[in-house]
Amino acid sequence: MSDADAPTTADTGAGTTPAAPAPALAFDGVLFFPVTPFGPDGGIDHGMLAEHVASRLPFGPGAVFPACGTGEFHALGAREVEDVVRTTVAAVAGRVPVLSGAGGPLGHAIDNARSAEAAGADGLLLLPPYLVSGTTEGLVAYVEAVLAATSLPVVLYHRGTARYTPDAVRRLAAHPQVIGFKDGTGDIGATQEIVLAARATGRELQFFNGLLTAELTQGAFRGIGVPLYSSAAFAMIPELAALHYAAYTAGDEETRLRLLEEFYVPLVRLRDETPGFGVSLIKAGLRLRGLAVGSVRPPLVDPTAEQEARLAALLDAGLALAAELAPAGGATTAAAAPVATASADTPR
Repeated sequence: MSDADAPTTADTGAGTTPAAPAPALAFDGVLFFPVTPFGPDGGIDHGMLAEHVASRLPFGPGAVFPACGTGEFHALGAREVEDVVRTTVAAVAGRVPVLSGAGGPLGHAIDNARSAEAAGADGLLLLPPYLVSGTTEGLVAYVEAVLAATSLPVVLYHRGTARYTPDAVRRLAAHPQVIGFKDGTGDIGATQEIVLAARATGRELQFFNGLLTAELTQGAFRGIGVPLYSSAAFAMIPELAALHYAAYTAGDEETRLRLLEEFYVPLVRLRDETPGFGVSLIKAGLRLRGLAVGSVRPPLVDPTAEQEARLAALLDAGLALAAELAPAGGATTAAAAPVATASADTPR
């Protein structure tokens, strides 16, 4: 590689002065991860994205996370991520924090961070590096390079090639921009050690459960000091997802467990039939409910017509349950039309 081709300090963020302390963010509500709608030409449908985001705000999300896992970050170009964030920021209009996805190859992650800040995001969810796993030293250096490229606060995402140790979290907690940690591994013991390591630093980091359909495991995560959780289901059926969050925070175990048994457990069983359905089912559910968000991008695949029919029945049951359990006058009492049953003519 020639000197002209070599990355500069500005490219990597290495050797730069650390950014000023990031503003604190509070997340009071279920964490909303919107899908990224695609039009018939395969491009992003920004009008539909704005409608999707705005239609969920009355249900009280604590923050919006565009261009992350549910938003198919893995299938978006850097410019597409920026555009998705800009549209989301405009739709949210300051009502709750907006945190953009960033990650992958280091140069891509730095571009994501800078463009998200320029687009008006309030923070970043830092996804894992692309393809390779490094040492703890290497992972810390990856995070620090992204921190140096932006003044935004950052939530670390623990999964895949980003396996944070208690020592790594202790070190990164010294950076005021690092405000949170999201576990996507499901290793309760390891996450407990990380929560304890962070607490020992004196920092009050925000801890999220980031497993697929996190509602099903949140009772266990709460017990180790992880009070927040992400919800892909909120994007598809906010009436019920908001009820789950209300029951969870109020300690109404009877309602919470009923919602798990009658909706979330059947959803997880359908989700587990096909890899990638953690995203594909959410998009299919939105289409069934009348939002033309399009298909998933490869390598993900859409559900079959038979699977969509089962999803439609589950959504109808979930909406009926939400209507039964919703408090009078709450956002979850909004009338919902029956979900359209999938057929050969159903748009995908």
